Amino acid sequence: MTAPALIALAHGSRDPRSAETITALTETVACMRPGLRVEPAFLDLNEPDFDAVVDRLVAEGHGEIVVVPLLLTEAYHATNDVPDVVDAALRRHPGVKITVTKVLGVEHAFFQVLDQRLRDVLAQHRVRELDALVLAGAGSSDPVANAAIARAARAWGARHKLPTIAAFASSAPPAAGEAVRTHRADGRRHIAVGMLFLAPGRLTDRVKELALEAGAVAVAEPLGADEIVAEVVLARYAVGAVDLVPLEAAFA
Repeated sequence: MTAPALIALAHGSRDPRSAETITALTETVACMRPGLRVEPAFLDLNEPDFDAVVDRLVAEGHGEIVVVPLLLTEAYHATNDVPDVVDAALRRHPGVKITVTKVLGVEHAFFQVLDQRLRDVLAQHRVRELDALVLAGAGSSDPVANAAIARAARAWGARHKLPTIAAFASSAPPAAGEAVRTHRADGRRHIAVGMLFLAPGRLTDRVKELALEAGAVAVAEPLGADEIVAEVVLARYAVGAVDLVPLEAAFA
């Protein structure tokens, strides 16, 4: 019996680095599960779009598909855009089973990736001392999504026993520069910024620009196509694949 196909669904970006990173992440996932059909897809701005990927998989005979949203919070894309495109696909392909997993969210394992990105940038800039951190996320009009970033900032700060402020690239205060200046107003001078983004793009560039202008000593890169992120994608897929199994088959 063929395993359900996996579509890793990202929101898309005008910055080509974003699509390149998402494609690299799906390639990492595929390498970790040889034989599993893994495809990247985008909600907007990049190719291939979700409809095209579903149509191609169905034409090739795949009757079961697990969609893993490559999103770090339950914001608008997760609660509206993803269900809308999946519902449209199900209407186009009656009889095909498509299930959507939880978003990636902010898994505890991601702190290992944040730490590595931070170590990399500190070594690059020969920074040996830190007395504060900022954790930057995308930001949303949804306060629940922003609260998830704030919780992650507190957890990351506790991990390093350093005061940590959550910052947002859009839609909500504080911006990265404001967060850095808040630390500096408290007398802290060795402030580094972590990026709670999957991929680089215009938002991450803006975070870096504002943080460095405000006096940050280093700004880390996003999570990227890391094996730890890929493992979370596969964990989400595994749950989704089980959800596709009929109850009578599960208990047969």
